[in-house]
Amino acid sequence: MRAKVTLLIVLLLLSLVGFSQKTCTLTVLSQNKTSIPFIHILIKETQETVISDVNGGVVIQFGTQDSLTLELSAFGFDKKEEIIIVGVDKVIYLNETSITLGAVVLTAQYAESNPEKAVQKITIIDKKKIERMGAVNLKDVLTNEMNIRLSQDNILGAGISLQGVSGENVKILIDGVPVIGRLNGNVDLSQVNLNDIERIEIVEGPMSVNYGTNALAGVINLITKTNKGKKTNFKINSYYENIGNYNLDFNVFRSIKKHSLSLSGGRNYFDGWVDGDNIFGEHGKIANQSRYKSWKPKEQYFGKFSYAYKLKTGTLKYNLGYFKEKIINRGLPRSPYGETAFDDYYRTTRVDNSIILIKKLKKSKKIKTTLAYNDYLRKKNTFFKDLTTLEEQKTSNAGDQDTTKFSQWVLRSSFSTSKDSVKINYEIGIDFNVETAFGVRIKDKTQQMGDYATYVSMEYKPLKNTTIRPGVRYAYNTIYKAPLVPSINIRQKLGKFNIRGSYARGFRAPSLKELHFNFVDINHNIIGNENLIAEQSNNFSLSVSYKKRVKKTLFKINSSTFYNRIKNLITLAQGEGVQFSYINIGDYQTHGIQLSGTASYKHIKWGLGSSYIARYNYLSFNYDVKKFSYTPELKSNFNYDWVKRKMFVSFFYKFTGELLGFRINSTNEILQTYMESYHTADLSLGKKIWKEKAQIIIGSKNLFNVKNVNSVSQGSVHSGSNGSSPVAMGRTYFVKMILNLHSK
Repeated sequence: MRAKVTLLIVLLLLSLVGFSQKTCTLTVLSQNKTSIPFIHILIKETQETVISDVNGGVVIQFGTQDSLTLELSAFGFDKKEEIIIVGVDKVIYLNETSITLGAVVLTAQYAESNPEKAVQKITIIDKKKIERMGAVNLKDVLTNEMNIRLSQDNILGAGISLQGVSGENVKILIDGVPVIGRLNGNVDLSQVNLNDIERIEIVEGPMSVNYGTNALAGVINLITKTNKGKKTNFKINSYYENIGNYNLDFNVFRSIKKHSLSLSGGRNYFDGWVDGDNIFGEHGKIANQSRYKSWKPKEQYFGKFSYAYKLKTGTLKYNLGYFKEKIINRGLPRSPYGETAFDDYYRTTRVDNSIILIKKLKKSKKIKTTLAYNDYLRKKNTFFKDLTTLEEQKTSNAGDQDTTKFSQWVLRSSFSTSKDSVKINYEIGIDFNVETAFGVRIKDKTQQMGDYATYVSMEYKPLKNTTIRPGVRYAYNTIYKAPLVPSINIRQKLGKFNIRGSYARGFRAPSLKELHFNFVDINHNIIGNENLIAEQSNNFSLSVSYKKRVKKTLFKINSSTFYNRIKNLITLAQGEGVQFSYINIGDYQTHGIQLSGTASYKHIKWGLGSSYIARYNYLSFNYDVKKFSYTPELKSNFNYDWVKRKMFVSFFYKFTGELLGFRINSTNEILQTYMESYHTADLSLGKKIWKEKAQIIIGSKNLFNVKNVNSVSQGSVHSGSNGSSPVAMGRTYFVKMILNLHSK
């Protein structure tokens, strides 16, 4: 009898405990009533996050409250806000979206747009990938991208080719403002720091209608960070890499009513590297043989100030950026006693100013105006150095001292409409650019070129899932005859398929150097050509993307192909005697195909892609050589987020195939050239600590220990040559620490 009474009391107590707990059960499903695994659920009142099970079920604890506001988010679905009541179980349905939550694109769009709705195929590199790669500059983050091939000159820096077309045809922008300072046609990617970059947008193929010259192969637009919803934000990054990289940078943001201020800056230091250096940096003396480095010591200082004022329907923003770099090329001690050497110093200074006004009008209309002034200065000085006293003196040879300066004014203004409910939206714009070049090797030391253009495009939607965008650009140039540039883009959505096709003309204006270069001394005889005309291209592209969820896995597949044909290619060629000059000669062609896909399951995301690019051999027009040389590429990425432990692991891999070509030597013999293929891979692990205010990332770059790859010209026994091209500094290890403090 006592046992029964005791059991009854226990059951009564348990039931009382159960009634004292305030809970409800949620089940989250898609609109077609299938379960969604591992939904992130933010309880707004407490700022706690809970995660559902594999079937989308979760029990919510209420504490002392009778109702809670929840924000639900899951990969591939729109965010949703719900209010729940204690004791009332609920089924919630999420709408499937075609993009990752929060993804938008700006490049060549009438307004912030869903990337799946854009008529162009746009690749987005977000800040998460930038951080996980341990990327410091633009070169670091592009090493893992398809259809992009990087080149390295340890004095001029890192260059790029896109779709098999050289970097002088790739336009690099920061918030829509062109980056100036091309040396041998390329912007040095290692000078473009990422400390205040939110994401990077890459558009392949000619964008000359929107952005004019140098956008023949495509556009890379870097979007700076914003601090929406935060009054104060402070972020500091420290980075160490065992080859002698020591970097430190910061960002400070403050918002006061309609005003916001931000300040960022930092220092990147690299002590130089040569094969055989100690794994933890350089410890040699600068007065012996170890003073020479194949990868030159480099020091960079950079800073940026921004002020923004929030208008009633828009924003007004001013940006001031500063960058300073010093590269030291220390020469080997001279024979016979090793007491003197020649040292080169390369100093670069950039100053960037821009004012950006965005004014939203009624009925989804917008005016955007950008006024920018950019200044670029590069000085090269050679010194004769006494290694016993460390005294140095400038040399007197004319070619040893050089100063190059570029400046550019940009005025860009557009009026656009972007209303989804109408069939026609359009954009009308002007794009004025005035570029000035100064240098002792420029004719008359100073030359200027003005380019004044207007452009118009229209998005026509004859059907709900069909978009047609024709566009045209007309320009007047003060030096050369600018071509009329048309384009047409078409997007068609068929169920889960997204199809894009385009035809576009592109052009590249001859640079002031190609027009007015004048470098004649005992070793050089190079003269510019004022009669050059613009390079012009025809580009055709087609892409098909497909997205489907199979049970708990989201699959995305994309295939694309392109064809480029460039006319009036500008090339440095030998003229009379020993004189060289720039001329328009022949055609150049590239074409390629790409296939890529991603699979997302729970907190795992895996991607795989491959491409095959053909480059035209111009000698095939007159000689019996192959018309095209083909280069394969392969890449794979893996990311896993261990949400409960606030940790991640990421792996990035790329195979860069052999690059073939042909050339003629001084005796008119045909030589086949090639650069060997190579593999690169990076691995990183990270963990958030201190209530997610800090993050530690450790990793290894270049796991395959690539340094130089063979670059060979095959000919006769007398004319063949072997060499190597620098790729990386072998396997390295890094640690990055991020501290992020903010108030809402």
